[in-house]
Amino acid sequence: MQKGVVDFITLGCSKNLVDAERVMRQLEAVGWRCVHDPEQPKGEICVINTCGFIGDAKEESINMILQMAERKKKHQLRQLIVMGCLSERYRAELEAELPEVDAYFGKFDFEGITALLGSYESAINPRLYPWYERHITTPKHYAYLKISEGCNRMCSYCAIPLITGRHTSRPKEEILTEVRWLISQGVKEFNVIAQDLSSYGLDLEKRHMLPELIDEMAQIDGVEWIRLHYAYPTDFPEELLDVMARHENICKYLDIALQHCTNHMLTLMRRHINRAEQDALIRKIREQVPGICIRTTLLVGHPGETEEDFEELKEWVKEMRFDRMGCFAYSDEEGTYANKHYKDDIPQEIKDRRVEELMAIQQVISGELMAAKVGKTERVIIDRQEGDYWIGRTQYDSPEVDCEVLIEVKGERLKVKEGDFVNVKITKAEEFDLYGIIC
Repeated sequence: MQKGVVDFITLGCSKNLVDAERVMRQLEAVGWRCVHDPEQPKGEICVINTCGFIGDAKEESINMILQMAERKKKHQLRQLIVMGCLSERYRAELEAELPEVDAYFGKFDFEGITALLGSYESAINPRLYPWYERHITTPKHYAYLKISEGCNRMCSYCAIPLITGRHTSRPKEEILTEVRWLISQGVKEFNVIAQDLSSYGLDLEKRHMLPELIDEMAQIDGVEWIRLHYAYPTDFPEELLDVMARHENICKYLDIALQHCTNHMLTLMRRHINRAEQDALIRKIREQVPGICIRTTLLVGHPGETEEDFEELKEWVKEMRFDRMGCFAYSDEEGTYANKHYKDDIPQEIKDRRVEELMAIQQVISGELMAAKVGKTERVIIDRQEGDYWIGRTQYDSPEVDCEVLIEVKGERLKVKEGDFVNVKITKAEEFDLYGIIC
């Protein structure tokens, strides 16, 4: 029985998105129609999936709650529900400050939304709703695959372990069953995600199981691309590199957050690695998987970061020449080690300047690396059409965060559709985009 429309608004990372997709499927099993990230919310119920990672993300989540609360005051919305990381950590405070919200659910009790809006028992009945099913909100040819939750690393600046708890791996067979179901839904590209890929399996069998998992995934018919996100450099499972080199359908891509390079800052950040070890790992990755694209994230403005630390970091970025790089300014998060033991003594304007300087360096590097691709032929997956162009990505580009390939729509040979793989000769490069023609 159709009950009405529920608008889902997901903020934050792709791990949050997977949670929203699971809840949407539950609600659909009991008769609701779910719409994700609508341009103009019109549903009678709104579920906001919040992020609580850093200050800017928390502010965005609060603003969205306030915006939807205004709709409710104007009787444009019957029920407002909040879930996710922000309500996991600050539920009591949110309930006191924002009583307009009808119900709060955290990071791990979101199945209660189904109990609130329908029959919980029927939603989890395997005959109606197999546990591995999700309402896929991405284009049907790619999906995110979350293999674990939580983190044991306890880096000084990071609130994620306080929100998500200790690292918990999903059983390997459960993940592989989900992969097979996703293939049946048309998924070809699997973006494997976790807060800490490197620790996968340690809690299950006290050994690194990521290489084994990815090796078995790569052998499943229908898996065209596997891309790995959010590895941790300390205790990195180096056997994974052999697996990546052996399988053509494992993208030459690794997202590994390094955060800094000086021994001084790596110690203050509690990263449990030094520069020599970190540099050796990067060299080994590049040697064992030739042509690999390394994406990393850096953090500046952490308490104790001197100008000397920052200058060394800039020179290191020039030396490493990362294919993809993001940079964030330190945000003082309550409850973290840094919040308890350090003073947030670097002015915001200095933090912002350091971010701008690093990203300016990376912009030059990115432009040079992109220009080197002109004349080469790359396998590209088509995501969508925009105006006169097909928009696609190479194996070196993750959805939404990395570069895109623009292919002009003209001629009979460009009769392609979303999700198709095509060979594209790169004809032009900009700092963050490529242009090409189908071969």
